[in-house]
Amino acid sequence: MPRILIVGGGYAGFYTAWKLEKWLRAGEAEVTVVDPLPYMTYQPFLPEVAAGSIEPRHSVVAHRRHLKKTTVITAKVTNVNHATKSATITPAVGEPWEFEYDHVVVTAGAVSRTFPIPGVADQAIGLKTIEEAVAIRDRVLTNFDKAAQLPAGPERDRLLTFVVIGGGFAGIEVFAELRSFASSLLKSYPQISFEETHFHLIEAMGRIMPEVSLETSHWVIKNLSQRGAEIHLDTQLTSAVGGKIELSTGESFETDLIVWTAGVMANPAIVRHTDLPIEERGRLQVRTDLRVGTEDVIIEGAWGAGDVSAVPDLSGGGVGGFCVPNAQHAVRQGKLLAKNLVATIRGEGTKEYLHKNLGAVAGLGIGHGVFQSGNLAIKGLPAWFAHRGYHGLAMPSWERKIRVVWGWVNNFFLGRDIVSLSAVQDPRAVFEEYAARPKPPAAAAPAAAPAVEAKAPRAPRKVAAKAAPKKDAAQTVADKREAAAVSAK
Repeated sequence: MPRILIVGGGYAGFYTAWKLEKWLRAGEAEVTVVDPLPYMTYQPFLPEVAAGSIEPRHSVVAHRRHLKKTTVITAKVTNVNHATKSATITPAVGEPWEFEYDHVVVTAGAVSRTFPIPGVADQAIGLKTIEEAVAIRDRVLTNFDKAAQLPAGPERDRLLTFVVIGGGFAGIEVFAELRSFASSLLKSYPQISFEETHFHLIEAMGRIMPEVSLETSHWVIKNLSQRGAEIHLDTQLTSAVGGKIELSTGESFETDLIVWTAGVMANPAIVRHTDLPIEERGRLQVRTDLRVGTEDVIIEGAWGAGDVSAVPDLSGGGVGGFCVPNAQHAVRQGKLLAKNLVATIRGEGTKEYLHKNLGAVAGLGIGHGVFQSGNLAIKGLPAWFAHRGYHGLAMPSWERKIRVVWGWVNNFFLGRDIVSLSAVQDPRAVFEEYAARPKPPAAAAPAAAPAVEAKAPRAPRKVAAKAAPKKDAAQTVADKREAAAVSAK
């Protein structure tokens, strides 16, 4: 029976496995998914998770719950050697082992792409994982708690200043959601005024959101400006050392939260450890039918999709002729890849990937959104409903859809949950602080060398002198006479 190895359980990997379960006949192939995380993250929801609008666990999909016929391995693939059709699987605990396959599907996704700007690696946080989104939410809440107890001054300003780097869809969405989140918190923190909260977005280009028209992007800037957020265009971050932001315009201010959304790159853990062909931008080289190779050369038994792959965009809308790295393409590529893989196993022909986006939709905080389809632009509340409607339906599985929509309904009536769980980063701190520990054994006294103790001399005993016996008178006269005679001689 053919063995199919799927490297990565994100959008493309999860949907490939999900559809293979549906389309493969019993006993037709054995499918294995390897990913260091036991879940798929629905990344379009990360800005709302960061703003407390969605429960974090509701925006992820557990592999083992929804992949019933697939072998799920929670580990890393650290090398793919297609010449021998084997992959090295390295678990968190235990020794690595070799996995032999007949077909490999590389869907390892992407990671944040950064530049060697001083301080970014030490101070900034990305927005590619659910853990990052939760940490951003907790940081905002914790900073409000701290700032509410401080007098006006530099430290209070630093805690209430929030910075986002990158003006693409992800950057604008998290920036707008955080502005909305902070505004909603003010009623719970009467010590903090609206004017004391500062939001800055830094974009190196002369515009934001290239997926929408220039006019629509100007409306977004104006909307955010009216809500107390500042966007710096044609501006580069030059330093973030110690949380001090220095810009190419000469401006400088301090912050306690820097969110980095300025681009992604193919997962280097895979593309740097494989003999499969990699194109000049560091992505897996993939054909239009999602097989690895070029239009003239096919690497048999190797497939790729999602952000890790350079998939040609036949619609003509891609940057440089390739599909842009987003959720829409990854989901659809995963579905087609599963169909083509099944067709190949059965000796049938494959189909080319062709998808033309009908439009772009973004949420900009509660009640604010934007939708662009061709020359049609919808802004404000209707676009916000369109955003939630689209992503609510796009969330995989009805179980997840219901949880997400039910959470939105709860928030409408009850408001956002504003509890910070930042202590979860060090969950044993309180236990360790008060835990009783055994007392250290008493130190034994050092053994002394045997020695004879010198005794102090005793004081002489005083003995009362006895009175001499009295002499009689005759004896006394005799003694005197004898003494006189001796003297005379």
